[in-house]
Amino acid sequence: MARPIFATINLGALKHNLAVARGHAPRSKAFAVVKANAYGHGLARAARALREAEGYALLELEDAVALRDAGCRQRILLLEGFFEPGELPLLAAHHLGAVVHNRDQLRILRHLPAGAALDVFLKINTGMNRLGFTAAEFPDALRALQSNPGVAQVTLMTHFANADELRGVQWQMEVFDRLANGVKLPRSLANSAAIFRYAETHADWVRPGIMLYGCSPFADRIGTEIGLVPAMTLESRIIAVQRLKRGDTLGYGGLFTAERDLRVGVVACGYADGYPRHARNGTPIMVEGTMTRTLGRISMDMLCADLTDVPGAQVGSRVVLWGEGVPVERVAEAAGTIGYELLCGLAPRVPVRERE
Repeated sequence: MARPIFATINLGALKHNLAVARGHAPRSKAFAVVKANAYGHGLARAARALREAEGYALLELEDAVALRDAGCRQRILLLEGFFEPGELPLLAAHHLGAVVHNRDQLRILRHLPAGAALDVFLKINTGMNRLGFTAAEFPDALRALQSNPGVAQVTLMTHFANADELRGVQWQMEVFDRLANGVKLPRSLANSAAIFRYAETHADWVRPGIMLYGCSPFADRIGTEIGLVPAMTLESRIIAVQRLKRGDTLGYGGLFTAERDLRVGVVACGYADGYPRHARNGTPIMVEGTMTRTLGRISMDMLCADLTDVPGAQVGSRVVLWGEGVPVERVAEAAGTIGYELLCGLAPRVPVRERE
């Protein structure tokens, strides 16, 4: 008999969250960001659910080709572009777009096969200082692309460092607008946070990412508070029940000491399943529809939940680790991380189910 842990992917939630993005940026086209195996949700299933998007954005060339082979006809954008000349024939043959963000890529583009018509997104470094051409490099980079006969459409893009924070985007928009002034090319600027907060960034293409999966891009809010629906629910079962006396310790290192007599449920889920090892005592967890707390250190394959105030809980009781009823943002906060990491970190050994 299989372990009782599994994840459910709600395809209807993915569709709903894309509609939320469209509602906030109604005049923009959308690249659904499906990198990192669609943030742990499964590339193929997410692409099916998000087929109303005008494009997909991801990192791996192999995944982009797989989408094409699966029948996807939308635009597909490689967010880190290409890395060597040998990749260019595949990009051309499968009509894939690529971000160009450094001089080496401009040099590689000279090797485009004859007859190629490659769509390029020219990335400008407006202050994040991760990828992109600086203000001084931008004019030469643009000229190089526009003079390359194998380059078809050029779109200007940048990425925001603080769209989810108080500093906002204005300081980067000033750089972008100064450089793009008078340049009549399409633009792609907004990530999930900017889609919600900064209508001036929506432009021609938006790039919704984490919001598609129902997770908030903001540290002070959860997805359901901004109209999103969680797409992944991780659940398991109670596999044993223990009784602790006041003063008893629990788990590796004895990090939890019972402050009163307690009933404790042992749950078939641990850090080898993708649950965060550093989740502290008191991390929210749901048992039989009742919110309770974790106790003790997370083990590789198990964790413990307080059943004292869930009197009906027993071996076999349903447990929700995150998702519907247990915001992944709150679990991540208790572990000192962000919801993105938990969703992306779902372990391959966890079975995945789908529902509409």
